[in-house]
Amino acid sequence: MNMDLKEIVQAGAFDLHIHTTASDGEYSPTAIVKKAKEIGLRTIAITDHDTLDGIEEAVIAGKRHGINVIPAIELTTKYKGTNVDILGYNVKASEKLQAILVQLKKHREGRAMQIIEKFNDIGFTITLDEVKQFSEDGVIARPHIAKAIVKKGYVLDYQTVFDEYLADGKPCAIDKMILTPEEGIKLIHEAGGKAILAHPVYLEDTLVRELLALDFDGIEVWHRNHDETDQEKYKMLATEFALIKTGGSDFHTDEHSLGQFGWKADEE
Repeated sequence: MNMDLKEIVQAGAFDLHIHTTASDGEYSPTAIVKKAKEIGLRTIAITDHDTLDGIEEAVIAGKRHGINVIPAIELTTKYKGTNVDILGYNVKASEKLQAILVQLKKHREGRAMQIIEKFNDIGFTITLDEVKQFSEDGVIARPHIAKAIVKKGYVLDYQTVFDEYLADGKPCAIDKMILTPEEGIKLIHEAGGKAILAHPVYLEDTLVRELLALDFDGIEVWHRNHDETDQEKYKMLATEFALIKTGGSDFHTDEHSLGQFGWKADEE
C-alpha cells in the first residue's frame, strides 16, 4: 500500500525509522511488528541499511497484526567526505535498485573480510562465521563485527569498538562503496519512493542546507537524538524548502525506545 507520509504523521502512533536483522537490528521483521503492536503503534517503516530483504516478512506480519508497514530503505551516501543517510519510503524493488543493492551487499561482504583481517592483524582474532552469528543471512555491517569483538572479550563494550577501531580514520576502518546523495535520491525516485534526509543533527547546518537544495522530498524532523531545539530548526527548514516532515526512533536494539522520538501531536 502506498501510504501518504503527511497523513501518517498527522495521525500519530508511528515510527518511520526502524532496523531489523535484515541489516544491523536485533529484532526480526516479524518481532518488530509484534513489538509495534504491543506498544500501540499503527504505522511503521522498515528502513534497513542498503537492503529490502526484511520488507516482505514485515508486511506479512503487519497484515496479521493490524500494523501498516511502509516498505522503505536507508541508503548510505557520501557528500564532501561526510556520510549522508537517505531514507526512501514506499519504494518498490525496481530492477535498477535491486542491482545496486546486490553490488552494495557484495561490497559489504568484501569490506567485512578486510575489516576482520585488520582486527586479526592487531591480535583480535575473529572469523567471518563468528560475525555471521550476528548478521545471520542479512547484510554484514560494522555492528555485527563489533559484537563479535565484544563477545570474544577483546573490548568491553560495543561503542568502544566503534570509537577506537571502526570509526573513520581508526585502525580497522575501511571505506564503504560510495553513492552520492544525487544518485541515492534518483534511485529512490526511480523506485517510486520519497527521499528523506535522515537524522540531520549528525551533519553541519551549512551542509544540511546544501543537501536540501537537491531533489529531496522530506527531512527527518523527529529522531531520538534530536532535542526540542533541533526539532524546531528542522521544522523551519521543512517549511522553507517545502518538504515533508517525518520522524522515527532509528531503532536497532532495546537501548533505543521504539516509537519514542520527541514527536507530539500538538506540535503539528
